Amino acid sequence: MWGGRFAGGPADVMRDINASISFDKRLWRQDLAGSQAHAAMLGAQGIVEPADIAAILGGLETITAEYAEGRLVEDPALEDIHMHVETRLAELIGPVAGRLHTARSRNDQVATDFKLWTRDAVDAVDAGLGALQAALLARAEEHADTVMPGFTHLQIAQPVTLGHHLMAYVEMVRRDRSRFRDARARLNECPLGSAALAGTGFPIDRAATARALGFDRPTANSLDSVSDRDFALEFLSAAMMAGMHLSRLAEEIIVWASQPYGFVKLPDAFSTGSSIMPQKRNPDAAELVRGHSGRLLGCLVALSVTMKGLPLAYSKDMQDDKPPVFEAYDLLSLALAAMTGMIETLAFVPERMRAVAALGFSTATDLADWLVREAGVPFREAHHITGRAVAAAEAAGVGLAELKLETLAGIDARIDARVFDVLSVDASVASRTSQGGTAPVRVREAIAAAKDTL
Repeated sequence: MWGGRFAGGPADVMRDINASISFDKRLWRQDLAGSQAHAAMLGAQGIVEPADIAAILGGLETITAEYAEGRLVEDPALEDIHMHVETRLAELIGPVAGRLHTARSRNDQVATDFKLWTRDAVDAVDAGLGALQAALLARAEEHADTVMPGFTHLQIAQPVTLGHHLMAYVEMVRRDRSRFRDARARLNECPLGSAALAGTGFPIDRAATARALGFDRPTANSLDSVSDRDFALEFLSAAMMAGMHLSRLAEEIIVWASQPYGFVKLPDAFSTGSSIMPQKRNPDAAELVRGHSGRLLGCLVALSVTMKGLPLAYSKDMQDDKPPVFEAYDLLSLALAAMTGMIETLAFVPERMRAVAALGFSTATDLADWLVREAGVPFREAHHITGRAVAAAEAAGVGLAELKLETLAGIDARIDARVFDVLSVDASVASRTSQGGTAPVRVREAIAAAKDTL
């Protein structure tokens, strides 16, 4: 490619370290699409003769068909996907293939290819996140009334509904989707035509190539165009956040499936056994989703560290931009598919959830609220009264709802028989009717609103 400047060829190790075809071959669709748009523009602008453009476009169509059939033959000597396409084009149509690179550099070419690939990846991830949302919504609707314990510090805090719990993850996924969509909007500017770093003297039409490739507009600055990888970092950041949310859900499934909890039964399709203990049913799919989140963070850190010290414009370090993005996409796509499958097929155990929800004096706050609402007690005083009631129940080995009225009235004379209307887990859940609360009526409203949005 640069034989005119160099008398000798590269060392073997230089050829190995310089080649990127082993991973950037994934850009073949985008590279061919960008080349087709560029060729069409060169013809429309009269920069290259129509007959040559026709030959180039015909050759590119042939290569597209070949690569779609899996006939891309990797050659490290050709370095990257761009040179593979250009070399194959020359084999098909001869020296006229060299005209395709008029007014274009590999710098703006790879930036365009990578943006196109990342845009496609965002769309695919968004579809996966949407499928997970739909699965969560379906199970939340199924369990809008199912009582379970809510936790803080992994200690039983207050009763909630399983539907409400699952809807919390619907909200996390909603934010994940918004982050990817924001990233997509910012990346949708076309670098093609920026050339190596300074633009070109040919009378190109950058708006035409941008439109042909589905971009909103051309990029504004040629230096920034070829050196920008913010779009890749934003993709990785959004992927890391989505992976973190998946990891939190995976951790809950792992805990819920353990025998001390027994909130869920794992499906065969997403479990494994033990090589030595025949009774085991291990939550390996959930554990791997949890593990993938750490690797997603590693991908973000890797590219951030690569980019942080690079001056304008292009440096060869940027060849290492694609592996972490490709890896993150693969990891997140797999984790989303696994989590969606688990959510769809998990067998929840409502009776176990309800039994545990009644433990740990989970309706204590309801007693305090009742004192405030019905007896006019300041909340801090009500908190202390309730604390004494909890101590009495603990000493007696019963729940708050099982304490005798005489015991409660002995703690504070303002407590009367009406208090038992709020001390059951069902009454507690039903009373949480504030916007965003766990009452089944609110959960169903949230599900209906989410369905409309989805």
